[in-house]
Amino acid sequence: MSDFDFLYGEWAVHNRRLRELFSGSDDWYEFEATSWAQPLLGGVGNVDEMDCPSEGFSGASIRFQDQATGEWSIYWADSKTGRLFPPVVGTFQNGEGHFYGDDTHQGEPIRAHFTWSDITSESARWQQEFSADGGETWEPNWVMEFTRK
Repeated sequence: MSDFDFLYGEWAVHNRRLRELFSGSDDWYEFEATSWAQPLLGGVGNVDEMDCPSEGFSGASIRFQDQATGEWSIYWADSKTGRLFPPVVGTFQNGEGHFYGDDTHQGEPIRAHFTWSDITSESARWQQEFSADGGETWEPNWVMEFTRK
Protein backbone atom coordinates (compact mmCIF):
# COMPACT_ATOMS: atom_id res chain seq x y z
CA MET A 1 0.00 0.00 0.00
CA SER A 2 3.00 2.33 0.22
CA ASP A 3 3.67 2.61 -3.54
CA PHE A 4 2.35 6.18 -3.75
CA ASP A 5 3.64 7.44 -0.38
CA PHE A 6 6.31 9.41 -2.28
CA LEU A 7 3.55 11.61 -3.72
CA TYR A 8 2.10 12.84 -0.40
CA GLY A 9 2.62 16.54 0.20
CA GLU A 10 2.93 19.60 -2.02
CA TRP A 11 4.68 19.85 -5.39
CA ALA A 12 5.63 22.26 -8.13
CA VAL A 13 4.89 20.58 -11.47
CA HIS A 14 6.45 21.41 -14.84
CA ASN A 15 4.18 20.14 -17.63
CA ARG A 16 4.88 19.41 -21.30
CA ARG A 17 1.91 18.52 -23.49
CA LEU A 18 1.65 17.60 -27.13
CA ARG A 19 -0.66 20.08 -28.89
CA GLU A 20 -2.24 17.63 -31.32
CA LEU A 21 -2.66 13.87 -30.84
CA PHE A 22 -2.13 11.22 -33.51
CA SER A 23 -1.07 13.68 -36.21
CA GLY A 24 2.68 13.05 -36.27
CA SER A 25 3.17 16.45 -34.65
CA ASP A 26 6.17 17.28 -32.46
CA ASP A 27 4.66 20.59 -31.29
CA TRP A 28 4.78 20.64 -27.49
CA TYR A 29 3.81 23.43 -25.09
CA GLU A 30 4.84 23.90 -21.48
CA PHE A 31 3.17 25.26 -18.36
CA GLU A 32 3.57 25.28 -14.60
CA ALA A 33 1.22 23.86 -11.98
CA THR A 34 1.00 23.11 -8.29
CA SER A 35 -0.13 19.80 -6.83
CA TRP A 36 -0.84 18.16 -3.48
CA ALA A 37 -1.56 14.55 -2.54
CA GLN A 38 -2.79 12.71 0.55
CA PRO A 39 -3.80 9.16 1.55
CA LEU A 40 -7.38 7.89 1.72
CA LEU A 41 -8.88 4.98 3.65
CA GLY A 42 -5.73 4.35 5.68
CA GLY A 43 -3.54 4.20 2.58
CA VAL A 44 -5.65 1.80 0.51
CA GLY A 45 -6.26 4.82 -1.68
CA ASN A 46 -4.99 8.32 -2.29
CA VAL A 47 -5.99 11.52 -4.00
CA ASP A 48 -4.09 14.36 -5.63
CA GLU A 49 -5.21 17.64 -7.10
CA MET A 50 -3.32 19.78 -9.59
CA ASP A 51 -4.02 23.46 -10.26
CA CYS A 52 -3.00 24.81 -13.66
CA PRO A 53 -3.92 28.53 -13.53
CA SER A 54 -2.29 29.51 -16.84
CA GLU A 55 -4.27 26.77 -18.61
CA GLY A 56 -7.56 27.52 -16.87
CA PHE A 57 -8.20 24.09 -15.41
CA SER A 58 -7.57 21.86 -12.44
CA GLY A 59 -7.43 18.09 -12.35
CA ALA A 60 -7.53 15.31 -9.81
CA SER A 61 -6.50 11.67 -9.64
CA ILE A 62 -7.91 9.14 -7.25
CA ARG A 63 -6.21 5.78 -6.81
CA PHE A 64 -7.19 2.58 -5.04
CA GLN A 65 -5.17 -0.59 -4.54
CA ASP A 66 -7.02 -3.89 -4.91
CA GLN A 67 -6.02 -5.69 -1.73
CA ALA A 68 -6.38 -9.14 -3.35
CA THR A 69 -4.20 -8.47 -6.44
CA GLY A 70 -2.02 -5.54 -5.36
CA GLU A 71 -2.99 -3.68 -8.54
CA TRP A 72 -3.73 0.03 -8.48
CA SER A 73 -6.63 1.58 -10.40
CA ILE A 74 -6.07 5.25 -11.24
CA TYR A 75 -8.96 7.53 -12.23
CA TRP A 76 -8.58 11.10 -13.60
CA ALA A 77 -11.07 13.97 -13.75
CA ASP A 78 -10.63 17.62 -14.66
CA SER A 79 -12.56 20.84 -14.40
CA LYS A 80 -12.80 21.18 -18.20
CA THR A 81 -15.02 18.12 -18.60
CA GLY A 82 -16.24 17.24 -15.09
CA ARG A 83 -15.91 13.65 -16.33
CA LEU A 84 -14.28 10.73 -14.51
CA PHE A 85 -12.14 9.06 -17.15
CA PRO A 86 -11.80 5.25 -17.36
CA PRO A 87 -9.10 3.86 -15.08
CA VAL A 88 -5.62 2.71 -15.90
CA VAL A 89 -4.55 -0.34 -13.89
CA GLY A 90 -1.11 -1.62 -12.94
CA THR A 91 1.66 -2.01 -10.39
CA PHE A 92 5.12 -0.82 -9.43
CA GLN A 93 8.14 -3.01 -10.14
CA ASN A 94 11.78 -2.05 -9.66
CA GLY A 95 10.86 1.52 -8.71
CA GLU A 96 8.65 2.23 -11.74
CA GLY A 97 4.88 2.15 -12.03
CA HIS A 98 3.16 1.11 -15.27
CA PHE A 99 -0.60 1.45 -15.68
CA TYR A 100 -2.70 0.59 -18.74
CA GLY A 101 -6.31 1.13 -19.72
CA ASP A 102 -8.81 1.66 -22.50
CA ASP A 103 -10.29 5.01 -23.47
CA THR A 104 -11.48 6.86 -26.57
CA HIS A 105 -10.18 9.80 -28.57
CA GLN A 106 -12.61 11.58 -30.89
CA GLY A 107 -14.90 8.57 -30.66
CA GLU A 108 -12.22 6.03 -31.56
CA PRO A 109 -10.85 3.42 -29.12
CA ILE A 110 -7.33 3.98 -27.78
CA ARG A 111 -5.03 2.43 -25.18
CA ALA A 112 -3.60 4.63 -22.43
CA HIS A 113 -0.34 4.07 -20.55
CA PHE A 114 0.84 6.03 -17.48
CA THR A 115 4.39 5.69 -16.17
CA TRP A 116 5.73 6.88 -12.81
CA SER A 117 9.56 6.93 -12.78
CA ASP A 118 12.67 8.70 -11.48
CA ILE A 119 11.12 8.74 -8.00
CA THR A 120 13.10 10.32 -5.15
CA SER A 121 12.05 12.07 -1.95
CA GLU A 122 12.31 15.41 -3.78
CA SER A 123 11.23 14.64 -7.36
CA ALA A 124 9.29 12.32 -9.63
CA ARG A 125 8.32 11.98 -13.28
CA TRP A 126 4.96 11.04 -14.77
CA GLN A 127 4.33 10.36 -18.45
CA GLN A 128 1.20 9.59 -20.41
CA GLU A 129 1.16 7.98 -23.84
CA PHE A 130 -1.62 6.76 -26.08
CA SER A 131 -1.87 4.05 -28.71
CA ALA A 132 -4.40 4.09 -31.54
CA ASP A 133 -3.37 0.63 -32.79
CA GLY A 134 -4.01 -1.57 -29.77
CA GLY A 135 -0.58 -1.05 -28.20
CA GLU A 136 1.58 -1.72 -31.27
CA THR A 137 2.95 1.84 -31.19
CA TRP A 138 2.75 4.55 -28.54
CA GLU A 139 2.72 8.35 -28.75
CA PRO A 140 3.88 10.21 -25.62
CA ASN A 141 1.65 13.26 -25.14
CA TRP A 142 2.03 14.58 -21.59
CA VAL A 143 5.02 14.68 -19.24
CA MET A 144 5.03 16.07 -15.70
CA GLU A 145 8.22 16.73 -13.74
CA PHE A 146 7.44 16.99 -10.00
CA THR A 147 9.66 18.94 -7.59
CA ARG A 148 8.88 18.94 -3.87
CA LYS A 149 7.81 22.34 -2.49
